[in-house]
Amino acid sequence: MELQLRIRCCSCCWSYQALGLFHLFCISGQAWLIETLNPNSKTRNTITSRFVSVGALQASDKYLKTHQSIRLGMGAFAGELVPHEQQPSPAKGPFPMRGLLLPPKLPSFPASAISLSCLIPVVKLGFFHSSKRQIHNIRLRNMDPFEYNANPGRVVFGPGSIQKLPDEIKRLGLKSPLLLSTPQQVSQAEDLAKILTSASIEPAGTYTNATMHTPSHITEEAMSFLHSKSADCVVSIGGGSTIGLGKAISIRTGLYHICIPTTYAGSEMTPILGETQDGRKATRSDPKILPGTVIYDVDFTMTLPVALSATSGVNAIAHAVEALYAKNKNPIISLLAIEGTKALAESLPEIIENAQSQPAREKAQYGAWLCGVCLGSSAMALHHKLCHTLGGSFNLPHAETHTIVLPHALSYNAPAIPEAMEKLATALPGSEGDATKGLNVLLEKLKVKRALKDYGMKEEDIDKAAEIAVSNQYPNPRKIEKEPIRELIRRAWAGEPARADL
Repeated sequence: MELQLRIRCCSCCWSYQALGLFHLFCISGQAWLIETLNPNSKTRNTITSRFVSVGALQASDKYLKTHQSIRLGMGAFAGELVPHEQQPSPAKGPFPMRGLLLPPKLPSFPASAISLSCLIPVVKLGFFHSSKRQIHNIRLRNMDPFEYNANPGRVVFGPGSIQKLPDEIKRLGLKSPLLLSTPQQVSQAEDLAKILTSASIEPAGTYTNATMHTPSHITEEAMSFLHSKSADCVVSIGGGSTIGLGKAISIRTGLYHICIPTTYAGSEMTPILGETQDGRKATRSDPKILPGTVIYDVDFTMTLPVALSATSGVNAIAHAVEALYAKNKNPIISLLAIEGTKALAESLPEIIENAQSQPAREKAQYGAWLCGVCLGSSAMALHHKLCHTLGGSFNLPHAETHTIVLPHALSYNAPAIPEAMEKLATALPGSEGDATKGLNVLLEKLKVKRALKDYGMKEEDIDKAAEIAVSNQYPNPRKIEKEPIRELIRRAWAGEPARADL
């Protein structure tokens, strides 16, 4: 079913703007994507990819009158809703917008069929002065049904926000945090201890042996350390290694987890835990794994080496990319994925050129947050499964592996995900409509290593990696086949540019 929604803007010497609230409703299992038909329309960029259903748009101007409305129990269109053959004459006065015009055969829905799913932020619909009457056509078309679960969690964002850590602990009624870090970030853990002590909060202790891929023996060691203390919460500072350990402890003990990310990998926003045992990395997802509070303080990222800034940022982009074609994808996460990717694709090259750019660092944190939410709300497919295989089985660095594999995994799936590829290309500067090219351009700007062999993977490991990668089938847009997967891994091992011929 397709509906035509016509927004009429009549000629007048006044310019006019209306604010609209876009709600997403599920009406008898259906919703519509709203987008402009006219490529030159002034409203194209503000409406495309926003989601709306019949009865969900409310124009803000008090001068608009509803002559014919569709009452659905939760509001109606503001404006004139009339069949084409009953279109009214042009409006007069300083507010030339006449109204919203619908086609003659408008479906009716019972109020009982409506359930509010979410609220999209306010967007602006612009109606501009013209010497001639302007008609902007908008198409509403069916979307696939979807489910969306908003993960719980609290975010404290901004420069200097680490000073709010004591208040956060007191707000929760806690008194004795266990601090976690890697051996390389002991000094940052010590800074946290000083902040807490100055606020009359005595840390229970500091465990400084967090390790990438969260090995089971490290978790057991940390648990023993925890039991020797009287901690009532866990505070992790660092990247995925430390946050992963905090998750492992929290899910085992029920202790509240506060984390302070110092990279852009985004693991702080996911209810996912990956743990390694006997050379295999297994992941699980549980809402209880998600940290309770995340504190984003740009000051703790200013000393992050540019190389790690680049790879952890691309790691975050990988979360967004797979969210665009996940089996449980939904329009809300797709919007976050594009926004997060765009923020990182713009800020990471700036960080490479000027590591002390606070605006770029803040923008990267923002992008990492959004991309992390994407992974936390979407199922993992080929890219993440493959990276977990390579990292856990061959002890390859996590973010660097994601950075190398991402364009190859995307190329493998490209024939099955044309819509996702088109969306992704819009967020990648230099893509020229080709998302794979956009990723290659970004990686060139970031000056990152492109070969798994540079991180210690041997050529004879390629066959073993391919065997592990296809041993367990999982949802993916394109069928997982051994020979193309082996070639994908070989190209990633050799450092060849990604290309769409797998």
